[in-house]
Amino acid sequence: MTEPASSGFPAVRPRRLRSSPAWRRLTAETRLDPAMLVLPLFVREGADRPVPITSMPGVVQHSLDSLRAEISRAAAAGLGGVMLFGVPETKDAVGSGATDPDGILNVATRLAVAEAGDALVVQTDLCLDEFTDHGHCGVLGAGGRVDNDASLERYRAMALAQADAGAHLLGLSGMMDGQVAAVRETLDAAGHPDVALLGYAAKYASAFYGPFREAVQSSLVGDRRTYQLDPANRREGAREVALDLAEGADIVMVKPAMSYLDVLADAAAASPVPVWAYQVSGEYAMIEAAAAHGWIDRERAVAESVTSIVRAGADAVLTYWALELAEGMRR
Repeated sequence: MTEPASSGFPAVRPRRLRSSPAWRRLTAETRLDPAMLVLPLFVREGADRPVPITSMPGVVQHSLDSLRAEISRAAAAGLGGVMLFGVPETKDAVGSGATDPDGILNVATRLAVAEAGDALVVQTDLCLDEFTDHGHCGVLGAGGRVDNDASLERYRAMALAQADAGAHLLGLSGMMDGQVAAVRETLDAAGHPDVALLGYAAKYASAFYGPFREAVQSSLVGDRRTYQLDPANRREGAREVALDLAEGADIVMVKPAMSYLDVLADAAAASPVPVWAYQVSGEYAMIEAAAAHGWIDRERAVAESVTSIVRAGADAVLTYWALELAEGMRR
């Protein structure tokens, strides 16, 4: 039966354009490409082999040797970039390991840049949470609350350490007020004007970060609700994006992705710079767990989940499936 005409358009059968795989490929509105995928990687200090992360099947804490191999594989697959996270052996109240040139993240960055050459954008996580013994993203002040301005001073030092190590893009994920402006000012004054900044503008206090805490061996007690966004708030996400843009962010981020597609669409509609999204550890773990029980088709669910993020407006996606997806596209 022919669909009724409406709005002055002739009657059509939409199903004509879904009738074969060839038609569906040709008329797809959203397409994935390896170059729009970024692979998060964890690097563990002192590891002599990859260490599996039990809550994230298939994901590991890398040794420096296995990191080198993974960087080479990512470049060969045509990924857009990698995001590095350090897992230090020792921690303290101010995250000293984050600014130590011989700290694990800075060592890993130098290795990744040397291995990748111009084939990948090497990105580094600029946040103190992996390096502090209290697990918060900043320095604690009176009463055990995060001191925003004291944290910015540590971010400035951390930015210089990462830029000196060769990082192409710094991921400002700590959610301190003024972090983009502070880091940009510091980098420019130190002769690093070409190091780009990714503002984690709309980063929510989400339950979906749980497996990540295992991945970085987090020491966090309590929560981060005083500085990350309330999951109930949509307009606040747009406001945070606008603030990071005003401070000079080269790219803005929405995190998590799948439960915040409305926030992502808002950001994509308003931003003059690229908008990225992070498909976080809990989103990964849920699909892997359901697939392991045979409850969903894993391959289709993985592709559908990332496609939905791009459909909502993401120009690039950080996902733990980046290599799998990219290598599948190239087959």
